[in-house]
Amino acid sequence: MKTGSKGPTTLTREPRDAPQFYLTAPSPCPYLPDRQERKVFTHLIGGRAVGLNDQLTLSGFRRSQTIAYRPACERCRACVSVRVKVNDFRATRTFRRVMEQNADLAGLVGRTEPTSEQYSLFRRYLDARHGEGGMADMTVLDYSMMIEDSHVESRLVEYRAPDLNAPGETQLTAACLTDLLADGLSMVYSFYAPDQPRRSLGTFMILDHIERARRLGLPHVYLGYWVEGSQKMAYKARFLPQERLGMNGWERVG
Repeated sequence: MKTGSKGPTTLTREPRDAPQFYLTAPSPCPYLPDRQERKVFTHLIGGRAVGLNDQLTLSGFRRSQTIAYRPACERCRACVSVRVKVNDFRATRTFRRVMEQNADLAGLVGRTEPTSEQYSLFRRYLDARHGEGGMADMTVLDYSMMIEDSHVESRLVEYRAPDLNAPGETQLTAACLTDLLADGLSMVYSFYAPDQPRRSLGTFMILDHIERARRLGLPHVYLGYWVEGSQKMAYKARFLPQERLGMNGWERVG
């Protein structure tokens, strides 16, 4: 409060750590042909990062390292944030079969510390599944930054299977970088052995995270964006009931 000859004057000042938002230039959409994408983003750094990440996730943002982003396309609203309703989720027969097929896997929650074994699996996954995607050229340093560069509560879940060629040893089969939020788990990025399709490892990791959230008493598992018309993202619609973020907030489906 400043006092002058004309009486008291209130001074207002924007907090120094208030988030600043930026808009990317248009670029080709990775999900739908003949469309352009733009994103709005801000930085997740400092003491406010954890709370800000919680708030922005509720508003449809996703995290990548120290960046929170959300699609901001001018003529398209196809990207829809999706979260599974943990307490109401009931595994179908197909899902139960996937769990049985992976009963030999041990899921180990660890710190976000990259290893050469992780990068080897990550590289195999990219080459087999996303050889032409935006992450195709990621080096071991890029991978390390993806795992380590975070100011929020993150964990890396490793899924290990018995090594049939070395009794008593295990081998990394899948992994998921996961954020712990106030109201759920957010699956930031997952990858897995591409030469074991019968395991349905991508589906298994989601099912495992639903169970982990249930044990932690958390109501949601955030899956990122479901994109209607994109075959890459179609699998997310199978996990019901779920909520999708629309113009009227989070709306239940299933």
